[in-house]
Amino acid sequence: MAKQQNFQSMLSIFKAPFGLFAGATYHFRAVIIFVKNPRLIGYVIVPILINIVVGILLYVGLLMPGINLVKNIFANLSLRFDAFVANLPSWLSFLSYLDNALGWVVQIILFAVLLLIIGFLLMQFGVILGSPFYGQVSEQLEKIRTGTLPEAPPSLFGFFRDIWRAILFELKKIALFLGIGLPMLLLNFLPGGSLVATIGGVTLTTSIVCLDFFDGPLERRKLKFREKLKVVRQSLPASASFGLICQALISIPIVNFVGIPICVAAGTLFCCDRVLPKL
Repeated sequence: MAKQQNFQSMLSIFKAPFGLFAGATYHFRAVIIFVKNPRLIGYVIVPILINIVVGILLYVGLLMPGINLVKNIFANLSLRFDAFVANLPSWLSFLSYLDNALGWVVQIILFAVLLLIIGFLLMQFGVILGSPFYGQVSEQLEKIRTGTLPEAPPSLFGFFRDIWRAILFELKKIALFLGIGLPMLLLNFLPGGSLVATIGGVTLTTSIVCLDFFDGPLERRKLKFREKLKVVRQSLPASASFGLICQALISIPIVNFVGIPICVAAGTLFCCDRVLPKL
């Protein structure tokens, strides 16, 4: 018995890196599925148009004001730092060059964070508005992958129940985001807390991204919110690499218009291969 447990633990050690790599491949697999099944493209045309409209509104409303805000903040900080360096001995004048270099690095980081925030908002609005179409493409992909779908007889009561479950799902995601995100934000004001806040923030957003893109097949099984979170946790490290690739795709302007449908398809394929067999 002990030997068997040791063997299983050794297997888990070897599976972890392969799982990490496998989770990052599902987006490419989704593209291949669309290429092999062109009829599926028809299901994502309307969601892509929705993403374009919502994306334009978000980028016009948030990106340019955000860039101007970052520039103004660093312009003021740079003036104050230059005034501080001017009062130092001449041999410390090199600090002004260091200020410029660090300023550019921090601005690039903040610009990337701004793109990530806009992409995250685009994903939320895009997935909600395009949910009927994403639900259809997810069902078609599950049929292709597994050959079956869970039975769900249509009824008026079932329709309203599904709407209520969708509303609760969004509310619980918001509660999760605020309940963990706000304490993480406060950590930035503590010594050494920025690193913890950054890691925690990435973990939180990755989990929410996985919840969104895994939701099609999981919701068809009527899993509870905690059960969906458990699926994300038990699918590690594959779910981590999957979520990180999703965040990259939804953060790149224009690419994210098409990237969100690809992530929805990739999430369905991920669940069909790595989650549903264990349920």
